[in-house]
Amino acid sequence: MRSSITRTGDGARREDVRIRRATAQDARRLTRLVRASRAYEGHYAAMVAGYRVGPDYIETHRVFAAVGAGTERVLGFYALILDPPELDLMFVADDAQGLGIGRLLIGHLREEARRTGLTGVRIVSHPPAEGFYRSVGARRTGTLAADPPVVMWDRPELVLPVA
Repeated sequence: MRSSITRTGDGARREDVRIRRATAQDARRLTRLVRASRAYEGHYAAMVAGYRVGPDYIETHRVFAAVGAGTERVLGFYALILDPPELDLMFVADDAQGLGIGRLLIGHLREEARRTGLTGVRIVSHPPAEGFYRSVGARRTGTLAADPPVVMWDRPELVLPVA
């Protein structure tokens, strides 16, 4: 899947983006993306402190990365678990947010889920990301209670229809 992204602001530029299956060699880059996310600053920091996206995780699950064509710079990624169907991880690099990378990843997720016969994908959302998921068609189905000591806050539970 390919797309062109336009960056607005200081001198607009276009960047070709493609989505490819992540490989074990991407583990460090994906881990850095998770740990550096500004969405997990402050009281959310405990959620990603020490988090690791390992090669074994990438090889076990359907992990896809949005990369800049020619540069192979990882702009974002998602991980789909098939049984039970759930979006386990989705991150977009801070400097790539607002460029449509998240929507591109969700479009790819829908195609991938459809190909495997799924009709919907569960999302347990980071609270600040709920609005994004709802904007791409996810419906709220409930709330997951805090699960100390790592998750100290309630999280929205949604379902993303894919059929």
